[in-house]
Amino acid sequence: MKKLNFETINFELQPNGIGIITLNRPEKLNAINFQMEKELHEVFDHLMVNLDCRVLIFKAEGRAFCSGTDLQEALILNTKKHPEGYEKYYFLNVPEPIKRKMYHQWRISSIFVKMRKISQPVIALIHGAAAGGGFGFAMAADIRIVAPDVKFINASINIGLTGADVGGSYFLPRLIGLSRASEIMYTGRPVGAEESVEIGLALKSVESKDLLESAMELANEMLKKSPLGLRMTKQAINLSLDSPSLETILQLENSSIVLTFSSKDVNEASAAFFGKRDPKYPLR
Repeated sequence: MKKLNFETINFELQPNGIGIITLNRPEKLNAINFQMEKELHEVFDHLMVNLDCRVLIFKAEGRAFCSGTDLQEALILNTKKHPEGYEKYYFLNVPEPIKRKMYHQWRISSIFVKMRKISQPVIALIHGAAAGGGFGFAMAADIRIVAPDVKFINASINIGLTGADVGGSYFLPRLIGLSRASEIMYTGRPVGAEESVEIGLALKSVESKDLLESAMELANEMLKKSPLGLRMTKQAINLSLDSPSLETILQLENSSIVLTFSSKDVNEASAAFFGKRDPKYPLR
């Protein structure tokens, strides 16, 4: 098992190709601080070119998935003087507060872009509060499995800000439809486990102790698919979200089918099918 060492997150890659990111600031309810932003960028940049990782599980330690931005640290963005100990965060080197906040917002929001750009399907395991940026992590994942105590909260609208934050106004209407998404974004009310499954935000709800096992079952099912085929399927789903027409997506799908048909993965898939066994694809 391969591990990357960070301060605020953990990342491990199992020999079978399943990667696991764990938010690890439980004493702060996994609030997103500048260091976590930096480390998430690093791990997603790593995953962008890591062909050994085929499926990614995104989870968190402690009693909450993620409470959103670390508001205590965010106050630093308003200060005129550069705080001691924060020299490594480039956006704090800007003297004008409004520019500093804008550069930081660009930095944090691009994490959610990277979650979609990596080729690995992302399975989010969500328990307790998933507020603000935590809700954003959940929405940017491909699949969400929740615990009974989950609370999705569009938090920014509740603290005097716009309710459109970290991709929420993009993701949520596409996940659950415009009317439901609008009501949740305008009111900032919590959405629990039962409702999240009912409206299609979450795939299913399982007991907290069963979250990882449930994700592993799903991830292992994905590992039975062609590595190239799985990656190209995520690419097609991403592009179809903004496709101007059926014809545009059909051209992409046609190219994808021909490309994957030319891969040796097809030979293994056929042999496994007729041999009534699971396929054994190379990790890459």
